Amino acid sequence: MAGRTLTRKGTETRRRIVEGAAAEIRDRGVLHTTLDGVLARTRASKSQLFHYFPDGKDELLLAVAAHEADQVLDDQQPHLDDLSTWEAWQAWRDGLVARYVALGPDCPLSAVNSELGRSSPGAQAVSRNLMHRWQSRLAAGIRRMQASGDIGSAVDPDRAAAALLAGVQGGVLLLLTTGSAEHLEAALDEGLDGLRR
Repeated sequence: MAGRTLTRKGTETRRRIVEGAAAEIRDRGVLHTTLDGVLARTRASKSQLFHYFPDGKDELLLAVAAHEADQVLDDQQPHLDDLSTWEAWQAWRDGLVARYVALGPDCPLSAVNSELGRSSPGAQAVSRNLMHRWQSRLAAGIRRMQASGDIGSAVDPDRAAAALLAGVQGGVLLLLTTGSAEHLEAALDEGLDGLRR
């Protein structure tokens, strides 16, 4: 759909298909999700699906990956955009752990990226964009805390945010493979303790 402007109705139809495909993947898993299942769930026609996703399932999965990436950030609200107190940081940490524990091994973004191939240019672009936006918001929170004197000025906000995000991603990977949130919690706690020092 690059370079094409959609009508409001077209935008809504495309959104409905993407959200329906995301729900189908959550319910059935990416390997058992079919285009026919997506059509049945969304009440879209095959011609509509291929109008918005002419390259078929891979193009739809890429749109779902972008949708799920947005959901990763949306699920961290309102805390992610208000990291101005230690209480807000703790609420963000607790919410993040709860989200990934609730998802367990069924992280939709991880499943979609696995199907697309993590090294595919499209999947990499979605992941890169998500990590950039997430890191930027963490760095903004660190800067707010520096402005109030709660984090020292010697801390490099971008580097500290990158380290915190790397800890989150490593912890999430271990949660997905072991079923335990122990590593995710440790990474977040150590990262926040490092900001307090």
